[in-house]
Amino acid sequence: MSPTMQTWLPFLRWFPMSGATLRTDVVAGITVALVLVPQSMAYALLAGLPVVYGLYAALLPVVVGALFGNFNLLHTGPVVMLSLMSAAAIAPFALAGSDEFIALSILLALMVGVLRLLMGAFKLGGIVNLVSHPVLVGFTNAAALIIGLSQLRFIMNIPNPGTGSFVGDVTALLERADQAYLPAVAFAVGTGLMMWLLFRWLPKMPAVLLAVVFGTGLSAVIGYERVATPTVDRVADAHVRSMIEAFIDTNKEVKRLSAEATAQRGALREAEATDAPATALAALRSEIQVLEVRIDYLKKANNARRLEIHAQPLVLIQGSDGPTFYRPDHLPAGAVAQEGQWRFQSVKDGKVTLAAGGDVAGKIPEGLPAFKAPTLDWAIMLALLPAAFVMALIGFLEATAVSKALAAKGHQRIDTNKELVGQGLANIVGAFFQSYVVSGSFSRSAVAGRAGARTGLFAVVSALVVLVVLLFLTAYLYHLPQAVLAMIVMMAVFGLIRVTPLIQAWKVQRSDAIAGMVTFAATLAFAPDIANGILIGMALTAALFLMRTMKPRAALLGRKADGSMGGMDAAELEPLGRNFVAMRFDRSLTYLNVAAFEDSMLEVLARYPQTRGILVIASGINELDASGEDKVRELALRLRQEGITLMFSSLKKPVAEAFGRTGLLDLLREENVFPNKEVAIAAARQRYDLAAA
Repeated sequence: MSPTMQTWLPFLRWFPMSGATLRTDVVAGITVALVLVPQSMAYALLAGLPVVYGLYAALLPVVVGALFGNFNLLHTGPVVMLSLMSAAAIAPFALAGSDEFIALSILLALMVGVLRLLMGAFKLGGIVNLVSHPVLVGFTNAAALIIGLSQLRFIMNIPNPGTGSFVGDVTALLERADQAYLPAVAFAVGTGLMMWLLFRWLPKMPAVLLAVVFGTGLSAVIGYERVATPTVDRVADAHVRSMIEAFIDTNKEVKRLSAEATAQRGALREAEATDAPATALAALRSEIQVLEVRIDYLKKANNARRLEIHAQPLVLIQGSDGPTFYRPDHLPAGAVAQEGQWRFQSVKDGKVTLAAGGDVAGKIPEGLPAFKAPTLDWAIMLALLPAAFVMALIGFLEATAVSKALAAKGHQRIDTNKELVGQGLANIVGAFFQSYVVSGSFSRSAVAGRAGARTGLFAVVSALVVLVVLLFLTAYLYHLPQAVLAMIVMMAVFGLIRVTPLIQAWKVQRSDAIAGMVTFAATLAFAPDIANGILIGMALTAALFLMRTMKPRAALLGRKADGSMGGMDAAELEPLGRNFVAMRFDRSLTYLNVAAFEDSMLEVLARYPQTRGILVIASGINELDASGEDKVRELALRLRQEGITLMFSSLKKPVAEAFGRTGLLDLLREENVFPNKEVAIAAARQRYDLAAA
């Protein structure tokens, strides 16, 4: 099979396939599917989507990622980090779970896919190096903490506070700890304990699947979900009813303003296309901005109102005209309330949703996702572009880390550019079949490796299992408690928190560790817009690198007692000679640090005015640009006028060739350029010390 065919159709490398390989991949695929199905549902919930969209993301994207990816064991699909980032990126533009929110999540998947595909096509796989390891660790730790604590509302069975900040949401939930639904907490704790015991004592068992099966069965048996959907007038308490009516009115106003903002964005696109006057464009942008601020304010106000209504428990009185809900302290005389407290959840189609039980997955649509092209909104796409870029980068970093970790065990080589293409196509194709953002999963890839998977066929098999679930088994997932899914997410992400790498980075390079810690703090501070955290980390890393480059280490050398050389100041050594000084410059000589190179020379002259020669040991100079060449030329001429000779030793080949091409070697003279430092020091001692004596 020709290499060209394998380049365009990477899955051809799976063949020829033996019977043993086929059997192993089928078993591995089924094993991975036992993790994939509950994980994908849990991660969809984290992304602010109905759980069925997690199953959609676990279907075609898994197949495309396997067919066109580079590494056989990498399993593509929903992942926890990108699920949170997707929800955070879309939150300013739509209500979680709404049709608009779903459409934008799918659009974001398309954008991430196109970015990854372009990065792979232009062979930009090395872009992963823009994120240093400490920055990635700091971001991952903060994101894991944010993701884990964001599940508290499902575990407590309390509506999302929606304050717009991570700290605000967590604080609001903790303040309402007395409103937590204890059976939901019990389901979460029981799930966590069960999974922990299975992971510890029976690691080969599908702990996640067993937790889902047990939780779903128990929920159905005990009637965990208790929901009523009365009309507003069946809420007897005037105060609670007025708050619900205000909630409904505000929701209507948000929808109206959102539609107006969408229309204004369309008008802005048309105006830009027809080269409308700048004043008209500015007016449209201003109107859109005002609408967005107003929408954001109303959303936060309604989120606070929902929590306030939820804090008012109601009891049910069953009368001849139907059920009526009262506050416990406002019951009619002689009325007997049924057991249980009912709390406000939401309003839909004019009916109030009240719950006396816990939240469950609910009805999951049967059947396969239909083909539907994402709706392109250029104004929103422009606003989403920074988040899409960070998600494309972070998702690929995660996929690359997974691939390299697993490939190292089998001594395989990973082509990051080909993997970018595979991941890009998976997101693009998925977006046309109602999938949100996907990437390579560490946990599922590790499961595949332990199960003995040999080719990407295992991923195709896992997707076929999801297909069976969508066609025939969704009805059985109705009673799955959301608290169980929340605990699955929480246990998955808390395992990502690592402190040791930052401690190690502190020992190696403190500035890198500081960048990691700043990234951690910034990610928490900007949450839920966590993409800003890593952008700050990347910018800080680049700034610190530039500072180190602009102020390189330039050490004056002396001889230690054992004959080796070391820094004079650090080791308190004497100079190598009386009338010459040796200096080691530990960076490439470029426009960024020529000023530092000159300052080092001037410092030598200030400290040792009697010196007649300065030897630069250039073993650390790997590159010389035009600014560096000009500065060496200028210093050589200036020092010569003062009777001081500038010498070089240990030039790297590219630097020596640059010296020759530019005439710098002739200016310095060949007798002042030495092959290594020992020859140079011996010659300088003979020339400046012994000859002078």
